[in-house]
Amino acid sequence: MSRFHFLSGACIAAWMVLSPSHHVSAADSTTVVLGDESLTAGIPGSGPLTEAEITAWLSKPANHETLDVELPLGLKAAQANVFIPENNPMTRAKIELGRQLYFDPRLSVDLTISCASCHAPDQGYAAHTQFGVGVRGQEGGRNSPVSHNRIVSREQFWDGRASTLEDQAIGPIANPIEMGHDHDACVACLAGIPGYNLQFEAIFDDGLTIENVGKALATFERAIVTGPTPYDHYQELERFKKAYAEDLEYLDELRTEDPKFVAQYEGLIKATKDNPMSASAINGMKLFFSKANCQNCHAGANFTDEQYHNLGVGMEVETPDLGRYEITKKETEKGAFKTPTLRNIADSGPYMHDGSQETLEEVMVWYNKGGHPNAWLSDKMKPLNLTDQEVTDVVNFMKEGLTGDFPKVETGRLPK
Repeated sequence: MSRFHFLSGACIAAWMVLSPSHHVSAADSTTVVLGDESLTAGIPGSGPLTEAEITAWLSKPANHETLDVELPLGLKAAQANVFIPENNPMTRAKIELGRQLYFDPRLSVDLTISCASCHAPDQGYAAHTQFGVGVRGQEGGRNSPVSHNRIVSREQFWDGRASTLEDQAIGPIANPIEMGHDHDACVACLAGIPGYNLQFEAIFDDGLTIENVGKALATFERAIVTGPTPYDHYQELERFKKAYAEDLEYLDELRTEDPKFVAQYEGLIKATKDNPMSASAINGMKLFFSKANCQNCHAGANFTDEQYHNLGVGMEVETPDLGRYEITKKETEKGAFKTPTLRNIADSGPYMHDGSQETLEEVMVWYNKGGHPNAWLSDKMKPLNLTDQEVTDVVNFMKEGLTGDFPKVETGRLPK
């Protein structure tokens, strides 16, 4: 049985390090895996936050330590793409301040609209309306993009007009349709709330500024990530089986020779069974990466290439939304919009930049026909010739295979 000896000890340790499912020691308080509910569950207690509760929270040094963040299973493969500006490190105190601001309608001119109004946790961090709805019931011209998994995304908005999440966060505050405030007035409003003053003074050297409002909001948004999905568990098991194919032929012997190896393998099997995909979804997964060509744009761990493409959506009208072109003025980017993540896509309809397609089935029919012809249509858009069943299978993969849990988030508990 000497051929199995290499699997003991060092081998299992190496797999645990390389595997996206490994756990961080609780003793290492500055290293956290995003999705940890302690980051977003709010200051313990109930009801509006009192100054005493906020002061006690801020008095704990651990809440101000810079966090070393890791991504959960699935997203872990995008760890190299994590973007946290040097001038805005993540801390528990800053995440909590951003959480409060995110859910606080006092950022808007009439005290009715918060970030969560268009990016709600129970609506996939988007909104189930065709267009975003702002102050005084005004509608914008685009569908609300999701605000999760932003930690692996740099340019923001459908047209990428914000180069950082910090810039994006303060844009809607001054948008006359969205929150309708101006930045100075928003800061003045927040300055009248003692609980916010306490936090800004403790967290930022220069206290309460609109830039620091953006930094806090961006920090909270970076903490919101999608959890492991059935696809992630399926892939984790398949990687293990591929890596140790020869050894798994001797599984019975390994139960004695290397029980840790067997326990790891059986744990992966259990995770896959506990998070199943139907036969249709599994076939849809195979189509997604082959005949359906979805991976051409929905690539990588977050299922997006972070690029801009013209799919023909909305291009049939006389004066279409030109998207990315309005930012870059590049002729080739007319009608191009950013590829959205497909993680938890089933939660966030309607779809496309104009919210014109209510269901994922409609989206797949659009792709299957090759989009709408126009002078700037992406060369990636071609008829797919999928059968009705194949369309259904790809949709089932997106619905079943790419949906994970969001971290628990306290949506109330705001400063008095």
